[in-house]
Amino acid sequence: MNKSRLERFALVMGRYVPDAITACVVLMLVIVVAALALGNSPGAVVDAYYRGLWMLLSFTMQMTLIIVLSTVVGSTTLFRKAVVALSQIPKTTNQTVIIASLMCAVLSYFYWGLGIALGPIIAVYFAKEAERKGISIDFLFLLSVVWAANAVWQFGLSASAPLLVATPGHFLESTIGVVPLSTTIWSPAAIIDVVVFTAALLVAGCVMMPKNRRPISHFPDANKLTDLVEAEQQATELNLSERLERRTFFAVVLCVFFAVWLYYHFFVKKLSLDINSLNTILLFLCFLLHRSVFRFTKALQHAIASAWPVIVLYHLYAGVAGLIQYTNVGETMAGAVASISTPLTFPALTAAIGTVFAFFIPSSGGQWAIQGFVTTQAAVEVGVTVQRGLLAMSVGDHMGNLASPFWYVIIAGIARVDFRSFFGYGLLFAALWFVIGVVVFTFAPC
Repeated sequence: MNKSRLERFALVMGRYVPDAITACVVLMLVIVVAALALGNSPGAVVDAYYRGLWMLLSFTMQMTLIIVLSTVVGSTTLFRKAVVALSQIPKTTNQTVIIASLMCAVLSYFYWGLGIALGPIIAVYFAKEAERKGISIDFLFLLSVVWAANAVWQFGLSASAPLLVATPGHFLESTIGVVPLSTTIWSPAAIIDVVVFTAALLVAGCVMMPKNRRPISHFPDANKLTDLVEAEQQATELNLSERLERRTFFAVVLCVFFAVWLYYHFFVKKLSLDINSLNTILLFLCFLLHRSVFRFTKALQHAIASAWPVIVLYHLYAGVAGLIQYTNVGETMAGAVASISTPLTFPALTAAIGTVFAFFIPSSGGQWAIQGFVTTQAAVEVGVTVQRGLLAMSVGDHMGNLASPFWYVIIAGIARVDFRSFFGYGLLFAALWFVIGVVVFTFAPC
């Protein structure tokens, strides 16, 4: 598929793929029709939606905090200086691709929001430094490789579905219990997938770099990003409250209390990493790196805008999940998947279904809320572990992220380019991600 075809495909996708809320409504109507067709009474359908709509309230707040706090951490001077310092290391094209991609992959493994927020900035700084040194780099291709490196978050410390099922009280606990992270993101299969995909991506990024390369200077808006310097906010004639909020002392007090909470969680109660402990770690880092309540709240005011999709969307997803879980639609879907699956074909089929769902639901947590019940039930019927089903679904989730415009638009907005200009490259990395994931979660232990 040549570049022009890829660009035409991206244009068609941009025109016809609906926004997340519209897609959720379409999916909801399909499930309602299916539920009625399967013999559920209108009253039973209404009751299922009623039971589901607000069942993710706690999860929604947890995910909102993850998104907002990671953005606050990513806005610190430390992170920006680290990007600048690392961008000066490469001396060749391949070194530029490898170091930039690895930096985004490491950030994404710790938290996907850091990869989303800083990935485009990493690509911009590395491309500009490469051009300054006379290193030949195609900026758009580098941007696509760095964005693809974000995929490792699916089996990293902020993986939504594994964190959710590892948290006591999650919505499927009565069915599958609490699933420890040692059997999901830290299973041999997940670790193998992260290592193999990252290595394959780096090789592909070095080998596939276009011959006709467009340096970042060809993209003036993106090029200007490195010239933006955040002005230090100054204030004169501060009153008492303004002086207090700028004192490091209060941030230090909070850091101490967060550290005590983490010690109690991990060493006294001997619990594993979950959503609540991850948020506590992020809070600790926010105050540690910003060093004052004033800087934290200023960063928070800007970061809060990044969480708007989650605040409402997850409840819409929960309503659809209720329709699936509390009518016979879920059991019917699980039975259908199980009837055409074997232990060898189940991961591939689950990943393929996850890809389709991801086009409608651009959120891993939201997708698990809807697809989790069906996936776990089908896994039990086929005779594979729930963990294998969850991890295979995660492959499909990010296949959808890499093959639909939703996240490209966000990445392009940060980098100040047209998403259609690098969408085609992303499809190649999507195929690489899918094939490696299916093979690993079919044969590797998990």
